[in-house]
Amino acid sequence: MVKDKKLYNLLGVDTGANEQEIKKAYRKAALKYHPDKPTGDAEKFKEISEAFEILSNEEKRELYDNYGLEAARGNAPAADPGNPFAGAGGPGGGTSFNFGGGGPGFRSSGGFSQADAFNIFSQMGGFGMGDDGFTFSSSNGGGASPFGSGFGGGRSGGMPGGFGSSRQQPKPEPDTVSMPLPVSLEDLYKGTTKRMKITRKNANGIKEQKLLEINIKPGWKSGTKINFTNEGDYQSECGCRQTIQFVIEEKPNPTFKREGNNILMNVHLSFKESLCGFEKDVTTIDGRRIPLSRTQPVQPNTTTTYPGLGMPISKTPGQKGDLIITFKVDYPITLTPNQKEIIQQNF
Repeated sequence: MVKDKKLYNLLGVDTGANEQEIKKAYRKAALKYHPDKPTGDAEKFKEISEAFEILSNEEKRELYDNYGLEAARGNAPAADPGNPFAGAGGPGGGTSFNFGGGGPGFRSSGGFSQADAFNIFSQMGGFGMGDDGFTFSSSNGGGASPFGSGFGGGRSGGMPGGFGSSRQQPKPEPDTVSMPLPVSLEDLYKGTTKRMKITRKNANGIKEQKLLEINIKPGWKSGTKINFTNEGDYQSECGCRQTIQFVIEEKPNPTFKREGNNILMNVHLSFKESLCGFEKDVTTIDGRRIPLSRTQPVQPNTTTTYPGLGMPISKTPGQKGDLIITFKVDYPITLTPNQKEIIQQNF
């Protein structure tokens, strides 16, 4: 029977969860609470990382299930008579088992730190980890652990043996350099290819040029980001190049305005046309001509919607938004006495 369910609750899994379920739950929680995320929570990130470290290791999980969190951390309280480690190593009381070496086995009395949490996240693939994270493997006889052979490997006196090897420090992440990429509404409608020449520094500090090809898909919006990893200046700290990031900016259009997936267009009518009707054509963003006609008065700011003539929806190929035409009436600034009289006689 599981003594404490706190770690399972942190990851949102049942006490009988298998290896894949624990990995998937950690991935989801880590990406949500990572301090670099808008939903980030540094303390929560540390807690779920420690929960994953313990539950992903068979032997540490068994200790946790039977004796609680402190036992899994290597601190076995003497007050628990059912704990085989209680009272060991100290006269008349319990003692804290501290396995050194900085490995992922029982850690020193410093406890689980933010650095440990970030190290686990990095070893599991960071922001690029897949749904299953890394594949767990173990070359020793102990429980499977994603962090190498730091825990398990032998038993001595019924207690997990083996000292953890040094934990590798993750390399610094490469910098990301963002730059705007102005694109016309017409190009965002049909899609296009942009070629951008950049100047970057190589490992020797020498400037060189690189041509990047950016494939813009129909329906992309302002704010869409396109990343080119390992294409910027060389950074000796991580032994890699910066990430170049282009951010789409929609250029103003004199005729059309985008609103979500819809295209807005104004059609101006004279005062006479708004009263007596009209016939005219308009050209859509893709170059087709559609006729507009009215035989009755048109109120200012009346709209007409043409389904399927708006922007392509990038996430659902083949579908488009709507074209929404708004009629703008140009009222006369002045009227002659004769015009006033005619209006008064007829309205």
